[in-house]
Amino acid sequence: MKIGFYAPLKPPSHPAPSGDRRMARLFMAAMAGLGHEVSVISELRSYNKTGDPATEDATAAAARAEIARLSNTWTANPAERPDLLFTYHVYHKAADYLAPTLKARFGIPYLISEASIAPKHKSGPWAAGYAQAAGAIQAADAILAITTLDRACLVNFVGETKVHTFPPFLDSGPLALAAAQRQAHRQALAAKWNLPQDRPWLLAVGMMRDGDKLASYRRLAEVLKLARTAPWQMLIVGNGPERGTVEAAFSGIQNCTTFLGQLGSESLNAVYAASDIYVWPAVNEAYGMALLEAQAAGVPVLSVATRGVPDIVRHDETGVLTASDDPQVMAQALLSLLKDTPRREAMARRARDHVTGNLSMKAAQERLASILDRLVLAA
Repeated sequence: MKIGFYAPLKPPSHPAPSGDRRMARLFMAAMAGLGHEVSVISELRSYNKTGDPATEDATAAAARAEIARLSNTWTANPAERPDLLFTYHVYHKAADYLAPTLKARFGIPYLISEASIAPKHKSGPWAAGYAQAAGAIQAADAILAITTLDRACLVNFVGETKVHTFPPFLDSGPLALAAAQRQAHRQALAAKWNLPQDRPWLLAVGMMRDGDKLASYRRLAEVLKLARTAPWQMLIVGNGPERGTVEAAFSGIQNCTTFLGQLGSESLNAVYAASDIYVWPAVNEAYGMALLEAQAAGVPVLSVATRGVPDIVRHDETGVLTASDDPQVMAQALLSLLKDTPRREAMARRARDHVTGNLSMKAAQERLASILDRLVLAA
């Protein structure tokens, strides 16, 4: 079938790497892999960081122009009209202004993945965005709930029938291949970056920008400073406008911290495979693609049982999730993992199996195929 894809928060072609962009591309790849023709219908970005009314009004005006453009194209050339509209990531800061109107105008089935609804924003700066997002969620024929938290809110808002549990996923093949070459990658990285091989390598991956990412880096530095009673080497992958601030947070432990900068996928996979523990406080993290990638490479995770993290990391099986991001609590959990190599190795095996069996591209395609077919047949 022809699938019209739209991502209002960040289009798949956006130049800045992020978990959101990665997940959008993975959904497109999953549907293409099922034999569907997937095309982006618009790159209109509706993201409104502060809830500024003028920004929301400008988005609404731009959306009307996009709807007119698409309507004219599909009316003049019916063969270009999609059989299904798929919108990725809808919430009050990035509402879908396109698909609800196009669905009503052309009678096209409409699917949303990763929607969330927060009634506390029904009034206040994001009231207009909330209203538009809520209307889109109500108009959708089916919704894929990425996390347990989102599912509960969506079911409460629209009922059980059209909400489907659909955990995050990735193409685990390249990471599994990298994991099979762990020792070679470890030796190459040790030589390139002058890293000690006689101690565990800790890893964190994330953009260095203001807000939650910077807060996570600062908390990570606090945790590591409390865990200096055991030997370790911290590897940090990422870059961004706050890199200087991030590096300053690690003052005092810079001798055992190595900043690798931003890496391409192949180089990053090698770093994952060579590491021993992935450590990330996940401040306000939706779920964390890097946590998923680490497990696919056979790296146990130390993080926090917050928001969607427990949906992808199994506590005491594929990693350790502390109840809070309290630095003392996380540091004690890290020290426990550092001192117990057999436990880490068992977690590494279970992490790979967990991703392959439940969170792989193949698993996602199996879930997605029946949902897509039912939507089009019901239209």
